[in-house]
Amino acid sequence: MSDTSAPLDRPRARVVSFRSRRDALTPARQRAWDEWWPAMGTDAGDEPLDLAAWFGREAPLVVEIGSGTGTATAAMAAAEPEVNLLAIEVYRPGLAQLVQHCRAAGVTNVRAVRGDAVQVFTHQLAEESLAGVRVFFPDPWPKHKHHKRRLLKQPVVQLIATRLRSGGVLHVATDHLPYAEEVAEVGDAEPLLTRVDLAAESPMLLRRPVTKFENRAEQAGTAVTELLWRKR
Repeated sequence: MSDTSAPLDRPRARVVSFRSRRDALTPARQRAWDEWWPAMGTDAGDEPLDLAAWFGREAPLVVEIGSGTGTATAAMAAAEPEVNLLAIEVYRPGLAQLVQHCRAAGVTNVRAVRGDAVQVFTHQLAEESLAGVRVFFPDPWPKHKHHKRRLLKQPVVQLIATRLRSGGVLHVATDHLPYAEEVAEVGDAEPLLTRVDLAAESPMLLRRPVTKFENRAEQAGTAVTELLWRKR
């Protein structure tokens, strides 16, 4: 017999924009993780991040959602020593590589959060606190039945906009044209944001190394679309 006392409306898990993947580390990455992650990284939580204490300074904060293997992240941080760069990534192997890249290059202005970016933005980042947000080559979830998993839907773009300070920038790059068109429509519809010309924007937010995804796109003859909005 079923339990009729149980509530009929149970909270549903949020649809996420990432896949489950293997989390195992190579011995070298495990050593890097054990040695350096406690200082450079933390897991997503529900308490606000004390970023000034964590970075050891006050500086413009740029957040990268989905740092992947960290190659581009470390390169951008090295080119922008005046910026605090916070990387958010789900996958531990990628974060371990980010730690390795930063240590090898002597980069000290990167910190990382392992977990869901929506949770971090909702609970751990203050409103109007970010100089910029970067989302480079997010998973396009190309099958129509998976479009609900795309990260840059209206609620998330609105959430990002609330965390940008006045004049702060949302910078998106994708090699998937239908997704670019969808993101452009959502970003242009957000009342807190206004589209700006890439060529006229602050160089601090545009030093983007060519990633392996972009190399693959170029080899396949696929154009990369870059989109930029400024907080009103």
